[in-house]
Amino acid sequence: MKTEQYKISGMSCAACSASVERVVKRLDGVSECTVNLIIGIMTVTFDEKKLSSEDFIRVVEKAGFGIKPYSDEAITQSEASKKDVQKNTVPFDLIVAGIAGVLLLYISMGQMLISGLPIPKIIDINKNPYNFAISQLILCLPALYTGRKFFRVGFKTLLKGHPNMDTLVAIGSLASLVFSIIMTFLISIDQHAVHNLYYESAAIVIVLVRLGKYFEERSRIKTRGAITALMELSPDYSIVIKNGEHIKIPTKDVKVGELLLVKSGEKISLDGIVKEGFSSVDESMLTGESMPIEKTVGDTVTGGSLNLNGILCVEVTRTGSDTTLSKIIKFVEEAQSKKAPISKTADRVAGIFVPLVIIIATLSALIWLITKGDIAFALKIFTSVLVVACPCALGLATPTAIMVGTGLGAQNGILIRNGEALEIIGKTAVCVFDKTGTVTKGKPSVTDIVTENRRELLKLTATLESVSTHPLAVAVCEYAAIEGVEITDTPTEFSNISGKGIIATIDGKKVLAGNTRLMQENEIDISSFLCDADRFSSEGKSLIFVAVDKNPLGLIAIADELKATSIEAFKKLKSMGIKTVILSGDNNRSAKHIADKLSADEVYSEVLPSEKAEIISEIKHKHGTVMMVGDGINDAPALSSADVGCAIGSGSDIAIEAADLVLMKSDVLDVAAAINLSRVTVKNIKQNLFWAFCYNTVCIPVAAGLLYSLGILMSPMLAGFAMSLSSVCVVSNALRLKLKKIK
Repeated sequence: MKTEQYKISGMSCAACSASVERVVKRLDGVSECTVNLIIGIMTVTFDEKKLSSEDFIRVVEKAGFGIKPYSDEAITQSEASKKDVQKNTVPFDLIVAGIAGVLLLYISMGQMLISGLPIPKIIDINKNPYNFAISQLILCLPALYTGRKFFRVGFKTLLKGHPNMDTLVAIGSLASLVFSIIMTFLISIDQHAVHNLYYESAAIVIVLVRLGKYFEERSRIKTRGAITALMELSPDYSIVIKNGEHIKIPTKDVKVGELLLVKSGEKISLDGIVKEGFSSVDESMLTGESMPIEKTVGDTVTGGSLNLNGILCVEVTRTGSDTTLSKIIKFVEEAQSKKAPISKTADRVAGIFVPLVIIIATLSALIWLITKGDIAFALKIFTSVLVVACPCALGLATPTAIMVGTGLGAQNGILIRNGEALEIIGKTAVCVFDKTGTVTKGKPSVTDIVTENRRELLKLTATLESVSTHPLAVAVCEYAAIEGVEITDTPTEFSNISGKGIIATIDGKKVLAGNTRLMQENEIDISSFLCDADRFSSEGKSLIFVAVDKNPLGLIAIADELKATSIEAFKKLKSMGIKTVILSGDNNRSAKHIADKLSADEVYSEVLPSEKAEIISEIKHKHGTVMMVGDGINDAPALSSADVGCAIGSGSDIAIEAADLVLMKSDVLDVAAAINLSRVTVKNIKQNLFWAFCYNTVCIPVAAGLLYSLGILMSPMLAGFAMSLSSVCVVSNALRLKLKKIK
């Protein structure tokens, strides 16, 4: 099976996206097809032996829509800004149509609303009824021109058998226009025909719908803010150092291995390694980490981060789609292009909604024509039902909330792969955590020292261990450096005894560092340290006994410590009603000690990588929706088998690829934030869907004249306003998510 994405054009409402999905799903070999109305992207999974891109292009074009393969190459910052500026500018033809529409309303309805309102005699309804009608027709033309897309696309999709919102607007406006033109011709026979003109309905409906679409597009631009902000992180140009010269070239032309010069206050354009310089770098937009991070020679830097002070010379290690920033953008785009399961009901309704509305409008008009005998009244009912029922709000309800929700997550260093994952995360009943590197720091460090001469113990042990690359030796040397202990001597007569420790001579003294067996074999009495040793061992810590010239000097305990926020993260999850489980390949004593410190509900130790997926399945069967949080390659099967796989950002690429959720800060406290984000987003989607369904449920009967006996009737103009307002309200409600605090 293969997954591809296509850019779909010509869609205007949920009925359009539903039509595209329907015709593509009919093809033999398609397993899944989703169309995102907001960004116009179709994601299709299919059997490449049975289908090709030509098949998709054929059926989509036949349905009346444009289609082309979607390129995931990130557009530049200037291109993104230019497109948004264009969409934010009010179109000139809409301004002209709006002015003409206001004049049309003044002429057609002004004297009806305000008695004695001045109207030129040449177009006065009583003195020159024919001129009155012709002036309205002329003022109607700018609106008809600005709404030409409704007629072109609307009737095209109707003939193709896939009517949409454009169809409803086009039929309603055209019906009012044709009826009014006929009445204009009949004025010469019967002057009373002038009272049956509906030019203002034909024009104002188009102007209001266009205006609503303009405000809707402005709101959509805000929902895409996260993607735009990420694109703007990478500068369009970079300074490359070649033969001692500084050359400014487009970032897209920079190659791996080239050297970049990044000055203070400039953005680092691509991933790389610092070759020269020292500086503080702000990575907050990528990881959500508010504190700047110091970078020096040998440290890695990420494209898109900001160099705060100092000058850096960076060797490029990744370019194009391989950079961390490009992967984040791709991750967020994928999340925004795929639908959440909650949207399926809305999609099914949208698929049959427009044809159903046309039927309701026609039946309502016929019933009123038969019972009232007034063709003008029936036309008003027909147009109002068609215009008010446009399913725009229905199509916007889910994708707008998902776009804002995933964008909010990205700004906080939480990347969610798709809409389905976004919905499921909030249902998490159990969080299963890998131990090493996830809730712990992932590398050993000195936790305890028992001695009467701390400085001498650290100096001798660090000197002894400085020639070893063992993780425990590295931990001792790092701790000595932090304590300010300098290594001045070089050990001689060095002997590394496998499984026991090290013996060497330092400044004429014979120094031993190792486990109890090494001490016993060398007849060194360590009984004074055994009480502490037993306690440290019960906590899963590794022990180094140190002796000098047959005399015990002290004891060093080393362990993989908990991350600073792990305990708080587990407390937060418990307060949210979520069970916590530790799943580790480490020994039972060490795993249980960590689980006890975290107050985890369950602990599984000495688990092989192949067994992790099986345990996840058991927990899922016992408790419900499971989130697995891990960082290593051995966690990939468990991440895939869980309902939600959550990878720590500092973890392996394989773990990240297998995950539905990535925490860029590697902070387990963000697990609770992700669950909270999911819950508030799903709540927002439900509010949007309720608003959209409620709007159509209430407005269609009113437009059909159900409340006419109470003196309540919806005019086509009011219907157009209500339809536009509903879409803007749904998008505005989704934008409220930006104000939510998820941490």
